[in-house]
Amino acid sequence: MSLTVMCAEKQPGVFLVSPFGSLDTTTHTILEKQIDFLIADNAATVITLDMTGVEYISSMGVRVVLKARRDLDRRKGRLMMVNLQPQIKKVFEIINALPSLQIFSSIEELDNYLTEMQRQTLQDRR
Repeated sequence: MSLTVMCAEKQPGVFLVSPFGSLDTTTHTILEKQIDFLIADNAATVITLDMTGVEYISSMGVRVVLKARRDLDRRKGRLMMVNLQPQIKKVFEIINALPSLQIFSSIEELDNYLTEMQRQTLQDRR
């Protein structure tokens, strides 16, 4: 099965990356190269992976996600995931990665979370 990746900058430094297909041993480099490009270019401070279109994930796909989180953490950035299919969510539960990843059920839930974070930051500055 193949993998395609769509990428959109929602605001400066905030990217929505949407993979579609199977994230496995033969396709993981497609997503990895896209994420590495965003991080290496210092363009990304926040990457949201919209996993709606991911039907299957192997250990190599999980490695790409965890590496992206680690690389963004080093730069004080964030990785979040939304819209995980049940079988994909189960994989992250099995490897016990969910508590350390920020996962949201929808883009709307993520937007509400980000709005609240910004509101709190502004209040703290006052």
